[in-house]
Amino acid sequence: MISTLHYISRQTPAAAHTDQIMAACDAGCKWIQLRIKNETPENILPVAAAAKIICDRYKAALIINDYPHIAVAVEAAGTHVGLGDMTVAAARAITGPEMIVGGTANTAADIIQHAAHGASYVGLGPFRFTTTKQQLSPILGLSGYQAIMQKLQQKSITIPVIAIGGILLQDIPALMQTGIHGIAVSGLITQASDKAVLVQHIFEQTNKQALWNH
Repeated sequence: MISTLHYISRQTPAAAHTDQIMAACDAGCKWIQLRIKNETPENILPVAAAAKIICDRYKAALIINDYPHIAVAVEAAGTHVGLGDMTVAAARAITGPEMIVGGTANTAADIIQHAAHGASYVGLGPFRFTTTKQQLSPILGLSGYQAIMQKLQQKSITIPVIAIGGILLQDIPALMQTGIHGIAVSGLITQASDKAVLVQHIFEQTNKQALWNH
């Protein structure tokens, strides 16, 4: 089951990835994506192993961004590949059929290709400008999501779509009404003073509408 809330880890001057993951899990997040950029696989592996221990303790799913080999090595729930990285099909060849494989998308065509390649879900974005990601794809905005979700419905493609990219709490109701499955956030949770209350609010917004959509 794909969660309606994905937390994307980020390191801050005050806290490492594992600290942020622990805080997110403690606040109630059940789906964690470890996203470390500009590092070697050798350096990412021990962080992934530590993140897996934390996620297991909280019964949260751990997804490793970009490195399916590491996802397999630490027995994570899955992996996620970006548009400029390997294809979902290539990642699936490494992980095998059982593991979750997500792919980044910016267009309906991206989603259709990922679905054909056996993706478990897609991360569609960015919703608005975000500093978290370098080489940002074109901003979609609410109208972009509406248009893409309509195209998928016309083609009877029902893969879970997760919106991502600078999403704020007040954006969620309108986004969920487009027919998406859920949202992925990083800064929203990382920077929250009361993470548990925020996570509860997000789940209330996403789960309510997800039931409505189905």
